Amino acid sequence: MDGNGRWAQRQGLPRIDGHRRGVESVRRTSEECTRLGMEQLTLYCLSSENWKRPQQEIDFLMHLLEQYMIEERTTIMENNLRVRMIGRREDIPDQVLKELDKTVELSSTNDGMWLNLAINYGGRRELVDAIQKIAADVASGQQSVEAISEQTVSENLYTAGLDDPDLLVRTAGEMRISNFLLWQISYAEIWVTEACWPEFDEAALHQAIASFAGRNRKFGGLN
Repeated sequence: MDGNGRWAQRQGLPRIDGHRRGVESVRRTSEECTRLGMEQLTLYCLSSENWKRPQQEIDFLMHLLEQYMIEERTTIMENNLRVRMIGRREDIPDQVLKELDKTVELSSTNDGMWLNLAINYGGRRELVDAIQKIAADVASGQQSVEAISEQTVSENLYTAGLDDPDLLVRTAGEMRISNFLLWQISYAEIWVTEACWPEFDEAALHQAIASFAGRNRKFGGLN
């Protein structure tokens, strides 16, 4: 969800106002994806590298996340969403985790679209964590080296049990992966828009889907 700060600066506003407006785009996008029958939506909320930003901005992002968990519960339940966090819990304030866990638990009885929130997430770190878990299973005798497969790796990622994404959308014209779902997006289609995340609306989402629908996905084979 790129471009919150850039959007705010173009409007002559503080960067934090861009993050606040970005929450509105989260609501619009998640509701429209639900209406369209999507099975899952994964949003990159905070990368493991974002901790390098000014402390004031980090504190505001944590406050905004906590606020979202509280204020959006009604909308989450009305849209039958299932909330899941992917990422490391370390460094996230206890109060934020408390509200996040409450929302996750409350939505666990729903059976609609998965809303996956990547918080304190990094693709490389995820792979390292998965390798360490598999290595521990090998050391304890629960797993043999010969039996390790792609499925074994997938089952040890933060996204275990979820399908791999079909479409990766990048806003603000960014043309890189930025350490996001490195394993999972191996065959995802990529769509880039110059619009910053606060400007991302239903029309932009429909453009992304239309572009995706017109692609010839061969997965290394021939059609």
